[in-house]
Amino acid sequence: MRPASCGIAPEGWPFIGLFAFTSLLLAVIGCWPGALVCWLFTLFSLYFFRDPERVGPLSPDLAVSPADGRVIRIEKRADPFSGKEVTCISIFMNLFSVHVNRTPVACAVDEVRYWPGKFFNASLDKASTDNERCGWRLADENGQAWTMVQIAGLVARRIVCRAERGDRLARGERVGMIRFGSRVDLYLPEGYVPAVHLGDKVFAGESPVARRESA
Repeated sequence: MRPASCGIAPEGWPFIGLFAFTSLLLAVIGCWPGALVCWLFTLFSLYFFRDPERVGPLSPDLAVSPADGRVIRIEKRADPFSGKEVTCISIFMNLFSVHVNRTPVACAVDEVRYWPGKFFNASLDKASTDNERCGWRLADENGQAWTMVQIAGLVARRIVCRAERGDRLARGERVGMIRFGSRVDLYLPEGYVPAVHLGDKVFAGESPVARRESA
């Protein structure tokens, strides 16, 4: 698994470097308006690709959010791997969200599957089946299966996957990102219920989104 750098997602450095270099070059030749525009893009790239450290809850019975954003759906939906109807929590990331995605629980990566597709607005229901997406099948420490799906959106055109099949990951560990606005769907295994409500704002690796039901 490719590690992330602290503070800035590694996928952001090419953008930051390009805009910073172009800004400097334009300043040297005296094109100040262009230099200012490129400098603003440099600052935006630093902001967009930020990757802050997160501290999750202590309870092992809680699953944390795989993405920053707002909860836009909580509903029963067919798991893309098993086909079984389970509870799915959809989290929409806007342009200003942190776009680094994290694991909801301590787990092993059983499978990573990519589906090519279109680029509808990620908040639409058909984005779950029609958009470009990357699905993760995760097995937690109790052997239960979780599914996490990264969904590209209207502006998002690049899904980044850092982990591979067989990797063992801690809860809240970075596994990838989606550039420029998108969505993550989390399919809960049996015995877990949502710990969020529609409209809640959540933070990847930090906010509880599901909890294990009491026996």
